[in-house]
Amino acid sequence: MKKTDKKVDHKERSPISAEAMKLRLAGLCARSEQCEYDLRQKIFKAGLSGSESDEIIGFLRTNRYLDEERYAAAYTRDKVRFAGWGRRKIRQGLSAKRVSSAAIDRAIDSIDSKEYIAALKRAGIAKARSINISSPEDRAKFYRHLASRGFEMELIHKLADAIIAKLGNK
Repeated sequence: MKKTDKKVDHKERSPISAEAMKLRLAGLCARSEQCEYDLRQKIFKAGLSGSESDEIIGFLRTNRYLDEERYAAAYTRDKVRFAGWGRRKIRQGLSAKRVSSAAIDRAIDSIDSKEYIAALKRAGIAKARSINISSPEDRAKFYRHLASRGFEMELIHKLADAIIAKLGNK
């Protein structure tokens, strides 16, 4: 028998109840911050109705498992620290998760400037090691790379100048 001829026996999943989904999502939210958009996607994939979705989201909000401000702040902190993202990319990511503009603005404003500059330097130095930043073509690559990470052009320009100045002193 060929691999393609094998009979595949998929067991059908029994639909999850709204109460079971509520408990599952409460546990998920207790372990890590979640956004409403992602939770609604999970509820939809489980096959629950819009009214059940609204009921579950309401329960999660009422019991403070779900908090948009907390999610935006945690997302922002993690993306700066661990992913090395800039403000523009973080804003775009939160917008894609359908977080409100006000919550995004507050989260972006709460970024520690020292930590932000450190993330920019880490990303910039790592890129500068793989190119010759003194050449115009590679300097353009440097700018594009950091801009794609969401950092502002003014900061990228200052970092490039500092790296070139440091290389010139060696």
